[in-house]
Amino acid sequence: MSEQTKTAAKAGNFNAKKFFSDNAIWAVLIGMVIAMNFLIYARKGAWVFLTPNNIRTLFESESVRGVLTFGVMIAILSKGIDLSTGSLAGMVAVMVASFVQPVDLSTRVLTSGFSLPSFVAIIVGLLIGAAVGAIMGAIIAYTKIHPFIATLGGQLICRAVAKMYSNRPVSNLPDSFRAIARVPYATADGKTSSFPTIIIVFVVMFAISAFLLTQTRFGKNIYAIGGNDQAARVAGINVELNLVLVYVWCSTCAALGGILLAARTGSADASTYGLQYELDAIAAATVGGTSQTGGICRPSGALAGILIMGVINNGLVLMGVDDNMTNVIKGLIIVGAVVLDMRKNAGKK
Repeated sequence: MSEQTKTAAKAGNFNAKKFFSDNAIWAVLIGMVIAMNFLIYARKGAWVFLTPNNIRTLFESESVRGVLTFGVMIAILSKGIDLSTGSLAGMVAVMVASFVQPVDLSTRVLTSGFSLPSFVAIIVGLLIGAAVGAIMGAIIAYTKIHPFIATLGGQLICRAVAKMYSNRPVSNLPDSFRAIARVPYATADGKTSSFPTIIIVFVVMFAISAFLLTQTRFGKNIYAIGGNDQAARVAGINVELNLVLVYVWCSTCAALGGILLAARTGSADASTYGLQYELDAIAAATVGGTSQTGGICRPSGALAGILIMGVINNGLVLMGVDDNMTNVIKGLIIVGAVVLDMRKNAGKK
């Protein structure tokens, strides 16, 4: 048999069992969408779940959590965790919002007589996030403090800094800033609508995350570190530097999430913005197949996890389920996903 024939035969050797195993999460998503659609119909007597407006609302609301997930999944892949992302998102949201407030606004947070252009303010916000990530990453990588403890401290500090920075909501944000989330336009009948640019940002961040993990040396290094950091070190990988970069990326995603949240709502509140978003991000990554033991992560799986959590959040709101019960359901999903992950990967380590 010629080499070309062997190559063709190998390429045509489709492993259906592996394919369905790798993509089972998407079947779960489809089944959940169908089930939620009928449950909401039974509760409300109308087909309100799979309407264009609700689908858009679902994607817009989950885009912020989704961007945070794209950072958290890489931290988990490296056998770490980041509990600071929600608080950091809130801190950056408040800071960047204050940078772009109109100079003549009586309730302006900053008393100085200048306002940054929206593009510059966004860049500054991302740099603040990257700097926080570099500090936490260095602490984790070089002092060997467990990521849970280091990022828990970061969570408390970021929330406190946000509240000290502004003890009231930051509002009246300009349209030029809000355009990163929504761009208003006039419809044919003279009404005003908006294009959800926040969804475009979400898709771009997914593409960048997938590229980083699958097509770069950095991604391959993180898989190796998460699988066995000592073996990675022996193979010549700079474990400490790569861990710092992991948390720089994770915190930059959190900062971008905070900016998107402020742009979408037109305001920022230090007390509530980003609150418990880190838990939703961890849940989405875990449900999507990112292993808590490190070394295993599929970007497409994380995307499916984001959408599953979005379907749950959106569906329970439409059914009028109490927030406390919603959190109970999320908690059960997280615990169940981790148990399944441990059983599935028990023999792989």
